Amino acid sequence: MTTGESLINAALSIAALTSSPLFDLRKTYFFVAGIAGINPKAGTLGSVTFAKYAVQVDLQYEFDAREIPASWITGYVPQGAPSPDSYPEIIYGTEVFEINDRLRKLVMSFTSGVSLDDSAAAVAYRALFADAPNNVFQAATMKPSIIEGDVASSNVFFHGHLLSEGFEKSYRLFTQGQGSYCTTAQEDTAILGALLRAALCNRVDFSRIIIMRAASNFDRPFSSTAVPTIPLHTNHGGFEPALENIYRVGIRVVLGILKEWVETFESGVQPNNYIGDILGSLGGVPSFGPGRQVLP
Repeated sequence: MTTGESLINAALSIAALTSSPLFDLRKTYFFVAGIAGINPKAGTLGSVTFAKYAVQVDLQYEFDAREIPASWITGYVPQGAPSPDSYPEIIYGTEVFEINDRLRKLVMSFTSGVSLDDSAAAVAYRALFADAPNNVFQAATMKPSIIEGDVASSNVFFHGHLLSEGFEKSYRLFTQGQGSYCTTAQEDTAILGALLRAALCNRVDFSRIIIMRAASNFDRPFSSTAVPTIPLHTNHGGFEPALENIYRVGIRVVLGILKEWVETFESGVQPNNYIGDILGSLGGVPSFGPGRQVLP
């Protein structure tokens, strides 16, 4: 199905689907697939990522960046916290989701050997990241690949070094250092929030979720002095390859599940990690959330 863009459209579409009496979704695998921006420290244009964590990074206070203390790199501050690097004191429940890591690794094994699409424009744009200090953007200069990488959700289509670095820190803060911001998209925490509520009503199985994103653009320019060009998601040469790679990789996942349905997937892939939200709504105890130790 097409959920529509933005958090609210995605949540409402999934809620409508899962509440319909026309479908029995208790053995359904939910495969989220779409384009995304990518952190040049983690990957490159055309790459396909599979997430374990999804974090809503814009669920924060926002102060005008022209009016913030000189020590802050961003105007985003966790709710109830005194500064950008402080853990939020107010929790809504959709800040962090963790999904089935064993399922993620299994479906990624189906994608071995997939030839990914690329473009001359993407190759040229990647090369601009080669001169970054300390080679911090080495991953951006590589050919597209299939990688593990966590996803950030935000209604705001953000772009720029300071914003992206701020959200990198928010990501590690919200996951207690366990998640690492790789891609940015608009819908994933909303989809997971709707599916979690459906799981609480025994209408879906929350362990049957896969999140795959293909990188259409970078989340920041190659230089802090470079002026961004609009539209961002189609101007880096990765948009068309990302769309193609969603299919090339996604079809392998679908065919792999169908091929092994009876012996593996019909009964479900038992997770070996916590799955659910920051509140532990489905049972179990998340290793992130209020009172948990922040890893270095």
